[in-house]
Amino acid sequence: MGVRQLTCPPVPYPLSTRSPEDIAAEPARAAPPSRAAVATKHRLREVRPMAQKSEKGVTGGAPVVTEPGRVRNVVLVGHSGAGKTTLVEALLAASGTIGRAGTVTDGTTVCDHDPAAVRQQRSVSLACAPLLHRDVKINLLDTPGYADFVGELRAGLRAADAALFVVSAAGGMDAATVALWEECAAVEMPRAVAVTRLDHPRADFDETVALCQRVFGDNVLPLYLPMLDDEGESVAGLLGLVTRRVFDYTAGLPAQVREPDPEHLPAIAEARDELIEGIIAESEDESLMDRYLAGEEIDTEVLIADLEKAVARGHFYPVVPVSVDTGVGLDALLDGLVAAFPSPPEHELPAVTGLDGSPRPPLTCDPDGPLVAEVVKTTVDRHVGRVSLVRVFSGTLRPEHTVHVAGHGMTERGHPDHDADERVGHLYSPLGAALREVPLCVAGDICAITKSGSAETGDTISAKDDPLLVAPWDMPEPLLPVAIVARSRADEDALARNLARLVAGDPTLRLERNPETHQLVLWTMGEAHADVVLDRLRGGGVELDTEPVRVACRETLTAPAKGHGRHVKQSGGHGQYAICDIEVEPLPRGGGFEFVDRVVGGAVPHNYIPSVEKGVRAQMERGLVAGHPVVDLRVTLSDGKAHSVDSSDAAFQTAGALALRDAAERGQPALLEPVDEVVVRVPDSAVGAVMGDLSGRRGRVLGTEPDPDADGRTLVRAEVPATELLRYAVELRSMTSGTGTFRRAFARYEPMPAHLAEQVRKEHSGAS
Repeated sequence: MGVRQLTCPPVPYPLSTRSPEDIAAEPARAAPPSRAAVATKHRLREVRPMAQKSEKGVTGGAPVVTEPGRVRNVVLVGHSGAGKTTLVEALLAASGTIGRAGTVTDGTTVCDHDPAAVRQQRSVSLACAPLLHRDVKINLLDTPGYADFVGELRAGLRAADAALFVVSAAGGMDAATVALWEECAAVEMPRAVAVTRLDHPRADFDETVALCQRVFGDNVLPLYLPMLDDEGESVAGLLGLVTRRVFDYTAGLPAQVREPDPEHLPAIAEARDELIEGIIAESEDESLMDRYLAGEEIDTEVLIADLEKAVARGHFYPVVPVSVDTGVGLDALLDGLVAAFPSPPEHELPAVTGLDGSPRPPLTCDPDGPLVAEVVKTTVDRHVGRVSLVRVFSGTLRPEHTVHVAGHGMTERGHPDHDADERVGHLYSPLGAALREVPLCVAGDICAITKSGSAETGDTISAKDDPLLVAPWDMPEPLLPVAIVARSRADEDALARNLARLVAGDPTLRLERNPETHQLVLWTMGEAHADVVLDRLRGGGVELDTEPVRVACRETLTAPAKGHGRHVKQSGGHGQYAICDIEVEPLPRGGGFEFVDRVVGGAVPHNYIPSVEKGVRAQMERGLVAGHPVVDLRVTLSDGKAHSVDSSDAAFQTAGALALRDAAERGQPALLEPVDEVVVRVPDSAVGAVMGDLSGRRGRVLGTEPDPDADGRTLVRAEVPATELLRYAVELRSMTSGTGTFRRAFARYEPMPAHLAEQVRKEHSGAS
């Protein structure tokens, strides 16, 4: 259809024929008691001026609510560059929350306040931006669109009750956005679509809607059609399909509403029929479709009620075109968020247990219920210290109260289980980096607390006399390792402090101190994630470098051999005489270590035999050819000599080590590399490419099977050497356009090919 031509500049459409005076006279809408009753409580209203007329309900510029029904938690998702941050900025300005919208290129937006985001000119972390519209507080949760920051995205989904998918009219969407839609569909999270960048030269609204319908489903339908100005150069208004009115933004916000011109009617009629059929198909009134097909004109209020109910239940997904440059559609979008998206009491809450895992009754979004909240994000501000973004699920969080902070189940990520009672100081409403003090945070709302000594991302905040744990959300495993080295001793101390802060706030970041390779390794989600982490460390005053990651291998001997160890100091002195002879034979893989004493005639005194074993074990830990631990050996002590005066425990330890090294020269030493079992989850279309790539990594493909959790996806199982997986997270993403994921688990050790083993030996010799 293309972007419609408009003879008079247009405007976003309200889904109601009521006047602003009628709406202003209505009392504040209370929260519906259940999702089933949502349609009876919601109404999309006529567009009103966006600026707040009073400071009622506002503290220090921060909106404060005391009823969960007056809160909407909306997470904005979409691929990088779709315009999520810019849209949030425009909505904040349109609602009067900020005086002027900033820009991503200038680094002046509310949400991209992180220095790393300013430098990279893209969102790298979750940000909360609340605003007040129609006496309803909307917490906009801006998330990064790049796949490396999926942890921030999942935190936003946890804090939200509905998702707004932002799709560029000029850029389409990526496969990761499609996968995210499927995730939201699995839990029936309500969704809507905002089509942005309408004024871009390549913008095509109709094609964008068609794309959304192909990948999201048929129930994705526009509520408005964009219209061009008289010159045909920019979008100046909207055609409302339900109300059949024109919304003219020529004079800015709010839109001027008028009847459509005759030339608008065919376009409205065509799109309206499809929209109404989609709405009626989701209606609980089964007679509605028959009445409509019989030619009956369905009342607008009935359509609106069914539309709002279907959206709140996650069964219908309205599309709203918006232009942040001209303000087109901003008020219509805000009206839709308030009227059609569910309030916290209408959204299912996560399960809770006692600290010991004992089951507890399901939560309800009750301000007077037991206090249960969750830390969805933790940052460290140079001026105020640790800042925790908190979603309150039940009860009311108040300042100057003692609460229980608990974090369990993240030990493998470097977060030991912890429990502590802490006194909450002040509560704040975050607006990007700005913190505005508020007197309370009611169930369903989001706030920030500062200076917590133990709170980490994912922790539960509950009453100290009845501590609880919220079921954790799904968090991806970091699979890209980066080895870091502090440049000086002073930097080591600063590095340790800054790393502790970063790990506390980012569950997708895992810190590992490898005792075998003696490297400090950060496991990250990808190159962009690693760049941000390193940038933050250096921004904290730490001078550091990166180095190639070394894989912890093993060594063994593949043939029987004999070894002679002689530690004799001719210059004399106590403890300088020990001789031992050993026989070494390999054990089956996984056989471990055996030490056998076959000394006869007391050639080695009984009290020195453990000393020989200790020396052999010490040498096995140090390695024989490449500095890796030795495994799967049986060492037999067969003979030796001792001196009545000059022998000692230390001397026989040294002799034992020398004997093992001597045997290694004839025992055909081999390097064993770890092999991981890998499960790769990819779209069906990428299976062939992934299997070929795994084979090229010396992997053995074990088989494939359909993904039981998603149609159109396949699980590829394989065994791959760990050395071939160091950058697999990056390369798999490139191969599958960001849709491929994998998990890995250690399987066993296997001999490394001779040419690669020789390279490792040379690198070890050079380092030594």
